Amino acid sequence: MGAIYVMWLRQLKRYWRSKARMIGSLGQPLLFLLALGFGFGPIFEKAGGGNYIDFLAPGIIAMSILFTAMFSGIEIIWDRQFGFLKETLVAPVSRTEIMLGRTLGGATVSFIQGVVVLLICFLIGFRLTSWVYVPFALVFMFLISLLFTALGTAIASRLQDMQAFPLIMNFLIMPIFFLSGALFPLTGLPRALEIVTRFNPLSYGVDGLRGTLTGISHLGLFHDTLVMMVVTIIILWIGTLMFSKIEI
Repeated sequence: MGAIYVMWLRQLKRYWRSKARMIGSLGQPLLFLLALGFGFGPIFEKAGGGNYIDFLAPGIIAMSILFTAMFSGIEIIWDRQFGFLKETLVAPVSRTEIMLGRTLGGATVSFIQGVVVLLICFLIGFRLTSWVYVPFALVFMFLISLLFTALGTAIASRLQDMQAFPLIMNFLIMPIFFLSGALFPLTGLPRALEIVTRFNPLSYGVDGLRGTLTGISHLGLFHDTLVMMVVTIIILWIGTLMFSKIEI
């Protein structure tokens, strides 16, 4: 447990030291919120969808978490190239503890990022249906953080080229984000697209966030919670397995 805490704390220190990273990671969520929220808002409202900012905000919160969580894996490649990973792995602790500590640290960072974006959403006009469900929304935010940090760690464990990692991440992140229902409702989709969204774990995270924050859930909160927990456990197990076989 001590090693998990040390790795978790190390990840947090890295985040707080990088002021440019903290500020820069807010640029894309702000752009989506302002450009799409106010740009497509009148069209969405005329189509009978209601306030688009209220619909969009949970998806943008999930997006900010997704990007920060997935790209946290690049630190493994960075540490490997500069020898820090070797120093960590030769320590008398299990690789499972090291992986869990790194993953929890990255998940905490992306979770904090999501909370900041949630506060920004309030500033631009997002309104909750009830504050009672906010703790449940935070649970969904942390599940999204944990799941995709573990996925980023698993992928980074098999890569040694730092330039290849961002390319692979963008190849995965964009479809995951755009096919999650973050920007458009999941109702009335073509059958093929509907099947794809059902296999996308972020769809359940976004739907759970939207359900707890706005009271509108397409898939059902129990279903969302169950799928997110099961998939998170599976990805954590896969990530632990891949990290245990990492070569230095």
